[in-house]
Amino acid sequence: MNRIPPVNFDRIDEMAEGDMEFRNELITAIHNSLIELKEKYLEGSEEENIETIQQIRHKVKPTLALFEIEKLNDVVLNGKTIIEESGFKGPFLTHLEEFLDAWQEAFDFVKENMEG
Repeated sequence: MNRIPPVNFDRIDEMAEGDMEFRNELITAIHNSLIELKEKYLEGSEEENIETIQQIRHKVKPTLALFEIEKLNDVVLNGKTIIEESGFKGPFLTHLEEFLDAWQEAFDFVKENMEG
């Protein structure tokens, strides 16, 4: 069974059209977006600040969709429902572990494909 990669690098290659410099810029942008997502998501979690999490979710939503970072996107969307229904207790703590696992998988995959 083929494992679906956590980030669709075919989309990156399509957009770059053979321009390696632009490809590397796209990968760096995804990398930076993932770092910001984790930082703000954890900040919002620690402070139990729904607005911080909403802002970062909306900011990275296009990146997650465009490059088909499906697993992380699904976890982030599920987090929205969990926060709305249960706040930052109980189920959210389990969700946070799932978020960190999905984030790490996507981040490691992007990092492996970065130049330098």
